[in-house]
Amino acid sequence: MSKKKISTLGSKLGALGPGILMASAAVGGSHIIASTQAGAIYGWQLAIIIILANLFKYPFFRFGTQYTLDNGHSLLTGYYEKGRFYIGIFLVLSLFAAVVNTAAVSMITAAILSFILPFKASTTMLSVVVLSASMAIILLGRYSVLDTVSKLIMITLTATTVWAVLIAFSRTGFDGVMTPDFIEPSPWQLGALGFIIALMGWMPAPIEISALNSMWVIAKKKIKRVSYEDGLLDFNVGYVGTAILALVFLALGALVQYGSGVEVETRGVAYINQFINMYAATIGEWARGLIAFIAFMCMFGTTITVVDGYSRVNCESIRLVLGKDQTKLVYFNLCVIITSVIGFFIISMFNNALGPMVRFAMIASFVTTPIFAWLNLSLVLSKGQHKVKGFLYYLSITGLAYLSIFALFFIAYELGLFK
Repeated sequence: MSKKKISTLGSKLGALGPGILMASAAVGGSHIIASTQAGAIYGWQLAIIIILANLFKYPFFRFGTQYTLDNGHSLLTGYYEKGRFYIGIFLVLSLFAAVVNTAAVSMITAAILSFILPFKASTTMLSVVVLSASMAIILLGRYSVLDTVSKLIMITLTATTVWAVLIAFSRTGFDGVMTPDFIEPSPWQLGALGFIIALMGWMPAPIEISALNSMWVIAKKKIKRVSYEDGLLDFNVGYVGTAILALVFLALGALVQYGSGVEVETRGVAYINQFINMYAATIGEWARGLIAFIAFMCMFGTTITVVDGYSRVNCESIRLVLGKDQTKLVYFNLCVIITSVIGFFIISMFNNALGPMVRFAMIASFVTTPIFAWLNLSLVLSKGQHKVKGFLYYLSITGLAYLSIFALFFIAYELGLFK
């Protein structure tokens, strides 16, 4: 009988990685775009939606890590064992999400980079730089470099974002820059339903990120032995960290833009430019570089992890669908290159329609969330030593009901049943 690995401070720190990567993938579109827009448009009112989305999605993201730590294989293998239909549906959704998300996050990263550089350069050309740098880190560095880079990015992002919020709060207080004659809009009406659904769709991340995290857990275990307890700690650090950061970014929007009298841009790139300008105007021109740096670090980390994670799950899904025994490294490299190239092609050909595509992807992520939430739950109901029970089980049932009712309500609204 093998001796159980003892969890120590060193082993806990050594296990950190997959959860940080998950956090890095999550904080792009859902945080710097959706969360700050929520604060800028509705102030503090949608904080409860962010909290509930993170709370009710928690079990289903955790189950992906729990299943992999318990059984030693990926969440995708669990889907496959349920039936080819499930892995097939996941592959179709993941292929679409991979190219759209890669195009979106790399273009936004490039746009932010153009704000920082002392010379002018087109967003299209800078997208090549961003995607090339991301590919280099993934293809040349492998998981170990990705693991290190993501930790540095998240530490820097967290520290600078909290610092920015504290500065804004010290200047304006909870009321922010709201003018005396400002009439606060209400998000609790049908007209705001699409925005709320999009916000929840990528909050803290699309549900398929649980499969990406599962693949990162396997990659981590190939270079370092990780116990079940340490692996879950890593997940919790990453997940709780993203939830807190979502509220921090909401606070930035609420303190800096809400009620200022300037109409909030809804397009991603235009919004970031507006956000940086208004932040500088509110607390000082010196802050322009700070907020641009926060945004760039956030989006560059997201670009790297999106390209790596989706390439891993798509490559593994294709292997399972084709019934192959193992995935060769060259196939993963090919997936990374193809994902990046198609992402750049979308930027070049359809950049004017990228905003609507991203919004569609966010909404589609939420509508499909109950399907994969149930699937993740089903994998830990009976198998493994750590099958779900007690409070976590009841939270997952409540969360599944919450997500399903919201999704069905939105579908009915789109079909015109409430108009």
